[in-house]
Amino acid sequence: MSRSLGQSLLPAALDGWAIPGWLPTAALLLGFAVAGPALGSAARPLFILGCAGAAWYAWRKSPAEHLRCVLLLFAFAPFLRRLVDLAAGFDTTGLMLVGPLLAILVPATDLRHYLDGEEAPPAATPILLVGACVGYGTALSVFQGDWMNAASGSLKWFAPLIYAAVLVRRPEESAGLLRGATSAFLFILPVTGLYGIYQYVDPPAWDRYWMNYASILSAGQPVPYGVRTYSTMNGPASFATFTAAGLVLVFFLRASWQSLLVSAPAALALMLSMYRTGWLSLSVGVLFCCLFSVTRGRAVTTIGAILVALVLAGTLTPFGEVIGDRFATFGDGAKDDSAQERLEQFVTLWNRPDSGLFGSGFTITDVGSAGAMAIDGTVIACWLTFGIVVGLLCLFGLVWAAANAILAAFRHGSREAIVVGALACGGLVQMPLAGISSGELGVLFWTFAVLLPPERGTGAVPFAGRPSR
Repeated sequence: MSRSLGQSLLPAALDGWAIPGWLPTAALLLGFAVAGPALGSAARPLFILGCAGAAWYAWRKSPAEHLRCVLLLFAFAPFLRRLVDLAAGFDTTGLMLVGPLLAILVPATDLRHYLDGEEAPPAATPILLVGACVGYGTALSVFQGDWMNAASGSLKWFAPLIYAAVLVRRPEESAGLLRGATSAFLFILPVTGLYGIYQYVDPPAWDRYWMNYASILSAGQPVPYGVRTYSTMNGPASFATFTAAGLVLVFFLRASWQSLLVSAPAALALMLSMYRTGWLSLSVGVLFCCLFSVTRGRAVTTIGAILVALVLAGTLTPFGEVIGDRFATFGDGAKDDSAQERLEQFVTLWNRPDSGLFGSGFTITDVGSAGAMAIDGTVIACWLTFGIVVGLLCLFGLVWAAANAILAAFRHGSREAIVVGALACGGLVQMPLAGISSGELGVLFWTFAVLLPPERGTGAVPFAGRPSR
């Protein structure tokens, strides 16, 4: 036997299996959709363990398979949580949502390279900067004795950073990771799109149950034509942001009429989310692609398809008037209640005795409670959590990471680099309006922000595609 007796044969055996890396994840999701409600509350810890196991198998196959696994888990875990909650009772902690976060921590063992004294790539610097800020916020919560929020907040902020720190060391695999993400969205978009349309027209019992008990105030009313579509995800913001990113990937990395066809339901469901920040993110990403000859033709086609979709949705669907009214708010800021609320949040923080100088850590007040201040946008979240000084450092790290991706698009000019830059531009637009630095949105931002092409002359495999002229 060529292997030493002390080495486990299980990993070697698994590596030889022909089972694709995504298949255990798909089986996990389908199995819990069918059997999860019957398992009751026991389904929650079992699902978390299943996420860890599926992610471990996918990572052993390849980073691209693991990213595909992660995207599937984040897209459908909230849906499974609602199925289980309907059968076992509402879980205020959202325990099952820990599963996808645990899945992205599976590759964390690769961080040993940083500890072994290997030089960190330059793109890792903003990750380390934001990580230091998160450590400060965690310490604030611990000093206040708020252990639960310290653990929850640090997990939601640290997990995406750890995953990004692993991926940033693998520039030679960036193109494969992007292809893996695109193939995942080719499945996610039609499923979440069709379900989102159905949810808007007639929300199922598990969605109505969750909306009645959850503290989320942005999902509308649990009645037909009253829901702001969130599909299989955890709210309109999560669904719209994931959908916008998926549409950019599919439109520009899978240029075919089939990709446009499977994306059509998701595009309509994105409109029904009424989440204008997601609309802006998609628009800015497409416009960014207009700057490069490699993607300009596809961007113009995409803009035309979006305009046609808007006309069709406004004239041939029973919810065209609602979509039109929501779009009209872009031109009337004085009547935009959402914008006014965001401005009031800054005034409230500034009028505090210390003006939020030191931050309050991850101490969270239920936004459904009377008098509680909503937290909208990464800027206000950093100010409230870390204080003015450390919060500005955190924001600088986020902008730095996005700027690296944008500059890489101009420097390399390949199709993949341009798409990463477009996603980074979309993230920058969302920063004042949405929280993009933690949880599932943090995973989306940081994962794609670090998928930079390898520098020329490093001997790494370059991105596919010819540079723009």
